[in-house]
Amino acid sequence: MRCADDSRRREANLYRVVDIQPGISYQGGMKLIRSLLVVSTLIGGLNPLRAADAPATFKVSEFTFTRQANWEWVESTSQMRKAELKVVDAATNAKAEVVFYHFGPGSAGGAQANVDRWLGQFEEPREKINAKTEEVTVGKHTVTYVSAQGTYKSGMPGGPQTPMPNYALLGAIIAAEQGSVFVKMTGPKDLTKSVTADFRKMIESALK
Repeated sequence: MRCADDSRRREANLYRVVDIQPGISYQGGMKLIRSLLVVSTLIGGLNPLRAADAPATFKVSEFTFTRQANWEWVESTSQMRKAELKVVDAATNAKAEVVFYHFGPGSAGGAQANVDRWLGQFEEPREKINAKTEEVTVGKHTVTYVSAQGTYKSGMPGGPQTPMPNYALLGAIIAAEQGSVFVKMTGPKDLTKSVTADFRKMIESALK
């Protein structure tokens, strides 16, 4: 119903716009309205999911995660990404992304192989990126946390990559019988570090 109401409001606004334009014939006005409605519909479809419509919880494999209220839900267009969030700093408009992956049992290698791959996504060698790993047990699950900071190479593996200086990575690898769940946050260093506690809370609350 909300989408239909929004569409009707856009149409009404467009009629008002055309109505106040001098020198436009009825036929010309209707043609303009139809053109504007097409554009309006396309633009409306690109709007991010409204906060009221974003899920408060979401499931990846066997785990149900709770979204932080001020973290935006992103409709992912990639089958590899099982869920996607965006963190925005209201003061600076800096943005970080949080992506959830799950490939099934035995499909993505062990925790250490993925830690090495993540750390290899920085331009600097490991000893220059303040790389840290920590293994914790929550309930019956083992979580490997990984963090690093430096010049992050943004882009798909094997494709063109954009260097992002002063970036940080915060990751979690949750071991599970149905296959590990991988959660990776990347974004400006200060923003990513400021939400580390929220990130860990989101991970560990899903395991209790």
